[in-house]
Amino acid sequence: MQSAQFDALVEAAAGGDDGSEGVDFEGLRVRRGADGGFRFETPDVTATGLSEAELRAHAEGSPYVTNWYVWERDVRRHGRPRRAFLRRAEAADDLPVPERYEALRDGMVTEWGQLRIEATLGDHGARRYELRHVDDAGRDADELDHHDDPLDARVLAKLDDDGRYRPLKTAPTLRTGWVFQSLDWHAALEAIEAFYPATVANWYREREGDLDVSHWRETAERQTGIYDVVDELPREAVEHVAEACCVDSQCLKRREWEYEAGDELAADGGTGPFPCREPCSLVVAAARKWTFLEREEEREYTFTLTPSEKEQVEDIVDAVADGRVGEIREADVGEGANRYRARYLRAKRMDEEGNLDGGPTEDGAE
Repeated sequence: MQSAQFDALVEAAAGGDDGSEGVDFEGLRVRRGADGGFRFETPDVTATGLSEAELRAHAEGSPYVTNWYVWERDVRRHGRPRRAFLRRAEAADDLPVPERYEALRDGMVTEWGQLRIEATLGDHGARRYELRHVDDAGRDADELDHHDDPLDARVLAKLDDDGRYRPLKTAPTLRTGWVFQSLDWHAALEAIEAFYPATVANWYREREGDLDVSHWRETAERQTGIYDVVDELPREAVEHVAEACCVDSQCLKRREWEYEAGDELAADGGTGPFPCREPCSLVVAAARKWTFLEREEEREYTFTLTPSEKEQVEDIVDAVADGRVGEIREADVGEGANRYRARYLRAKRMDEEGNLDGGPTEDGAE
C-alpha cells in the first residue's frame, strides 16, 4: 500500500469538519475511537483497538481500502460526471468489491459510441484503461497504431477511414486502426471527451434529471445572420430533418429535442448512449438550405421511364441516402445504383446539358 493511501485512511478515520465519522464506503468501515485505537471492518474482517501499525497490517492488500481511495480520494475531487462515468465502466454500482476486482484483473469492457473501453486493475488498485475502435476488438494490439497522448484523439477524430473530413464528431464514421493502452483515468477521460465532446457531461446531466433541452422552435428562433431563416421551416419539414439527420445510421446521439415542448416529432430519435439536447450546428446549416428549397412551388414534370428505370432512380436515391454507393462494385450491374447502370440511364434519358428526358428545369428558390 502506498503511504499516501494509508495516511489518507488514518486521516479519514478520525472524521472531518463536515461531520463525517470515519470511513464508510462499499463494505469498508474504519473509525478511530476515543481511546485512539482504530476499528477496521469489511464483510470478512472485524478488528478493534488497533494501533496504526496494526491498522496498516489489516489495510495492506485490502481491495476495500484501495477501492475507497480510488473513488473517494482520487477521482471524487475531479467532478461527479467523470466519477459516475468511470464507475459505469466497471459496473461499480452493481458488483461488490471482490467480484469487481476479479473482473478488473481480466478486463471489463464497455462501449461508448464507437469506442471500446477496457478497464483493468493497475498497481495499488489504480485503474488503467485501453481505448480502441469497437471494430478492432478482436485485433492484436501490435497490429494497431499506438498512441499515448490523449490529445491525439482530436487528430484521429478528424477523418474517416477513407480520409474524408468528419464535420460531425458523433457520426458513426470514426476511423479504425489505433489504440491507446494503459491510460490512467484522467488521460482516458481526456481522450474520450476529445473523441466525443460534452457527451459525458450530458449523459450525467440526463441521469440526474438535469438535462436542459432546447427544442427546434427555441433553437431556430434564436438563430441570427444567414441562419435567421430556419425558423420559417414548416413543421412537416422539421420531421424530414430529424428523419434525415438524427437517426443511428447518421449520428450516435439519441435525439431528445422535439419540435417544441409538448409537440413531439414522429421521427425516430435513435438509441445512442448519450443524449442530444438541441439541434446541432450541422442540422441548422442543412435546415437553412431546406428552408429555401421548401419555398419552391411544386411543378409537374412528365418523364418517360420504363418500370425498371423508375425502380433504378429509387435505388439510386436510397443508395446515396444510406451511404452505400461506395459498396456497390462495378460488376454489380444488378444493382440500380451501379455506376455503369447509372451512366447508361444518363446516356439514354438525359441530354448533353444534363436535363432529364430533355426537359429543362426552371429556376428554383435559390
